[in-house]
Amino acid sequence: MSVWSELTGQDAAIALFRAAAESARAPAGAGAQQMTHSWLVTGPPGSGRSNLAFAFATALISGDPDGDATTRIQVEARSHPDLHVLATEGVIIKRDDVREIVKRSHYSPSVGRHRVIIVEDADRMTEQTSNFLLKELEEPPERTVWILCAPSEADLIPTIRSRVRSVRLQVPSITDVAALLERRDGVDPVLAERAAREAQSHIGMAHRLATNDEARRRRRETLELALAVRSAATAVATAARFLEIAGEDAKAITELRDAEERANALHSLGVAPGQAVPSALRPQLKALEDDQKRRATRSLRDGIDRILVDLSSLFRDILLVQLAADVELVNREMLAAIEAAAASASPARTLATLDAIQEARTRIDGNVAPALALEAMLVSAIRRPTTERGAA
Repeated sequence: MSVWSELTGQDAAIALFRAAAESARAPAGAGAQQMTHSWLVTGPPGSGRSNLAFAFATALISGDPDGDATTRIQVEARSHPDLHVLATEGVIIKRDDVREIVKRSHYSPSVGRHRVIIVEDADRMTEQTSNFLLKELEEPPERTVWILCAPSEADLIPTIRSRVRSVRLQVPSITDVAALLERRDGVDPVLAERAAREAQSHIGMAHRLATNDEARRRRRETLELALAVRSAATAVATAARFLEIAGEDAKAITELRDAEERANALHSLGVAPGQAVPSALRPQLKALEDDQKRRATRSLRDGIDRILVDLSSLFRDILLVQLAADVELVNREMLAAIEAAAASASPARTLATLDAIQEARTRIDGNVAPALALEAMLVSAIRRPTTERGAA
């Protein structure tokens, strides 16, 4: 099976990377126009930036443009000796982490044809950290390849952008994402289409909605709560519940991953299941636990942002109904409730709510207390039943 088979909606990018992997195994000088040693993969959340980067890494390390099974398994487990991944569970990527991975980039490949360094969330590097990386991107060792991932080129400093070859990913279509869920996860076609649509083509979120009943329930509750806001008091109560839902979502995402990481760490340290951890190894586990705590904090913020994205889709649907626009609704299973909400406020009020949702995202990114940002946003979402409006 090709390493590219589980990617979707990115045919042009796949063709480019596959050609680059093909030319990378050619004699020196051949195919030079196809291959470079510093890349930047950009695209919106859920477009598959990291998945494409790891597929390209598999092809480069294996020396086969379609990859091979052994390399693919090791890359997926992040255990291949010629793959290094720089990621962060915090707000920024630290300079010390970049310094360490730069050292590793100068090692010759152990077993593969290339040593590949993937920097996920490269937009989280500070300017000082980015400047430290410049020389490595400009003149990497001959068999080392850097692959940076970020939402857009504008998220990186100009000097970084000038030293990499950029590949921009597009948002996959709902049809493409649904087909992937059917093919890869065996999801029923009707559920796959709904999950892809409600996730707005975000591949990871579509997978969760298609395979997790609780994720679907939490999303539905979020939208129903937003439509039920009738006063400032209910706005405050709903904001509190949104934080609880985001926490439940974050916990569901991180618990399983944390357990798997701990088990893998103990196995790699030679500690058998149930065996006491030797004191000499405890600092390594402590470092892992600290990373997991930071990830839990970030996952909570991500959960809040997912709620705001879902709310944007809801009020977009309300506005489309108000304007009688012939455009497919994201949340069409809630049509009756959407029509009732559309009748209880003006299009101008709905636009104000959409603006307030975006403002809440900006405020939370700026470290405003999430509860306060959500409360302010929900006040703008207050809607009265049509009967009350008529009585007034």
